[in-house]
Amino acid sequence: MDWYEMTILSWVLWILLLLPLLYWFSLAVASIKAPPCPNNGNRIPQTRFALAIPAHNEEAVISETVQRLLQMDYPAELFRVCIVADYCDDQTAFLARQAGALVFERNTGKRTGKGAALQWLFQQVLQEPGLDAIVVFDADTLVDPSFLRIMDARLANGSQVIQGQHVISNPSDGWFPALTWAMFLIDNRYQNLGRVNLGLSAKHMGDSICFQTDVLRKLGWGEGLTEDYQLRHRLVLAGYRIDYEHQAKGYGEAPLGWEQARKQRLRWLKGTRESNRGNIRQMLAAAIRERSMAIMDCVLQAVIPSFSTIAVFAMGFLILQVLVNLILPDPIFPRNVLIAWICLVVLAFFYPMGGLLLEKAPLKAYLVILTGPFFILWRTILVLRIFLGKGEISWVRTQHGRKKAD
Repeated sequence: MDWYEMTILSWVLWILLLLPLLYWFSLAVASIKAPPCPNNGNRIPQTRFALAIPAHNEEAVISETVQRLLQMDYPAELFRVCIVADYCDDQTAFLARQAGALVFERNTGKRTGKGAALQWLFQQVLQEPGLDAIVVFDADTLVDPSFLRIMDARLANGSQVIQGQHVISNPSDGWFPALTWAMFLIDNRYQNLGRVNLGLSAKHMGDSICFQTDVLRKLGWGEGLTEDYQLRHRLVLAGYRIDYEHQAKGYGEAPLGWEQARKQRLRWLKGTRESNRGNIRQMLAAAIRERSMAIMDCVLQAVIPSFSTIAVFAMGFLILQVLVNLILPDPIFPRNVLIAWICLVVLAFFYPMGGLLLEKAPLKAYLVILTGPFFILWRTILVLRIFLGKGEISWVRTQHGRKKAD
């Protein structure tokens, strides 16, 4: 391969990385429009809620979670906390009842994780007449007092599924929680608010999400390694859109250690890959047939490389071309090619910074994001492991402690 062919190949690779990067930037640009303030000040609450929490051996956190939920600024007669104590061998059920929750103990049937537990809980809860909506929280989630009032107003305005803002509550507990906190700020802004501003469907984040009961009666929750991701696909295929409410905040913990984070990420990556492979053809056909941009967005998200993957390859190809030019006596790659690659890397660098700027994040968020390349390399290794099919991956409970929300 001569220098001309190498240059053409470099431009082809550059274009192949630029196109998916433009997709991610389109969501970023759409998120510039600020989220509207919830207009619920003069509304008399009417929605009857069930707050559903799956809990497996959560005695360390469940009491405070229930107490915080029961203290929300919402009429007590219009909501109740429903917990499924899923194969617990500790004091989770006892402590949840003591705190004021309605507890359902599940000790039979196949235990496969959060999805199966919630599906079983819904079968119990949805039998109650007059129930309007169900909100799903994790066992460690602490919520803002106004959460249900905001959801009540959104449901009254026609929303059927509403994703609240999931905020990491323990950014001071180490590098990984701090980085996860900063990434969630960006993710909520770009991938949730950006999508909603474009008329698309927000992500289903598995926590702090509200459903009209008719939606869950029709679709259920689902099972699998990433049942929330799969449910988003089923929602858009059924004609539902997930709205996003920036002001309805739920605070949850990020894993403290690398081993726990590795297991969690492997589960997410494998579950996402399995869902994409199972649904991609059906979604593509439905997007074309129905001319649905919301479904097409799910297709694009499934086939387009993640931002972190694009960033790794852009930096890697740039370094490789610079090294080749330095080693060989006659440089192969022209200056304009290298400038183009530098611009691509700079774009990738400013992508997360823009999200933090829009969120008015503190300086700590910017500093921790600068360490992001180490996370990206770590995540890329996990992606390769999933791609190569190394080892069996199953649902593993994420260990919870208790850290206060800011």
